[in-house]
Amino acid sequence: GNPGLRALLAAAGAEPGPAKSNHAGFILGPRINAGGRIGKSDLGARLLSTDDPVEAAALAQELDALNIARREVERQVTDQATRMVEATGAHADGSAVVVIEGAEWHPGVVGIVAGRLRERWRKPVVVIGVDAVNGIGKGSGRSQPGMNLGKAVQAAWETGVLLAGGGHAMAAGLTVRADDIARLRDFLNERMAGEQAAADALDHVEIDALIDPGAATRALFEQFEQLAPFGPANPEPLFALEHVQARDAVAMNGGHVRCRLVGADGASVKAIAWRCADLPGGQSLLSGQGGLSVVGRLKVDDWNGRRGVQFEIEDVADPRMV
Repeated sequence: GNPGLRALLAAAGAEPGPAKSNHAGFILGPRINAGGRIGKSDLGARLLSTDDPVEAAALAQELDALNIARREVERQVTDQATRMVEATGAHADGSAVVVIEGAEWHPGVVGIVAGRLRERWRKPVVVIGVDAVNGIGKGSGRSQPGMNLGKAVQAAWETGVLLAGGGHAMAAGLTVRADDIARLRDFLNERMAGEQAAADALDHVEIDALIDPGAATRALFEQFEQLAPFGPANPEPLFALEHVQARDAVAMNGGHVRCRLVGADGASVKAIAWRCADLPGGQSLLSGQGGLSVVGRLKVDDWNGRRGVQFEIEDVADPRMV
């Protein structure tokens, strides 16, 4: 194997073994990218090309540390942006697009933050970090299915609202004068308003299987794992549980919620929902109410040597409220 990848797995505390898409997406990829996002952009390339295990170990440690720093920067920007949007009501005012800017937000994380906020508000989000010295903003956007953000950003550039900009249907990058951000917000909202109804119609969840909590086992996970590698054209299987109750629910640091999902027969599965304690779905879990429909993915739970699974919750609904 590649000495750099082996060193990076060791630095990340990951088990060596057969490569899985999970390794690329969650362990290796973010660390190799971390240099380019908030450090030195050549670190990843140097790590992958070295034959020297000692150099590989040093580079891997540096990238792992940068990745921890990147996560912290990303968390801070996500928190600040979320608070700003909620304070202005920009997510709930009928606008087609949320455009949010902040002084000195790191350009290496604005795209990841835009993706997080898009998941939260189910509409396109553009996050812009403004350099206070030159008054120039670097932004990145993530879109909803059915809304072509790249095309709208390209049009904004052609109209002279942007210094630079482009992208594709689901993601875009741009450079804008701070003084023109309000103009950009108006332009994108006007331009994309017509696509909103179509996007709302597309915004549904396709379930791969309806299961009971008792069926959420390691064996089931391993059967579906044979469909890997997962990615945009082959998404990870999505499971639905119906008529379940959340028990022993606790809110954790970062707004995550841990609980057990219990079915009518009393069988249960451990579950976690990320960054949702202040959202309606998280509140439903924390209140311990029954009758919930829950959608999510099965993930490995090998904590303390057990070979189990936990359910990673993507969405929660109370059918009685619909």
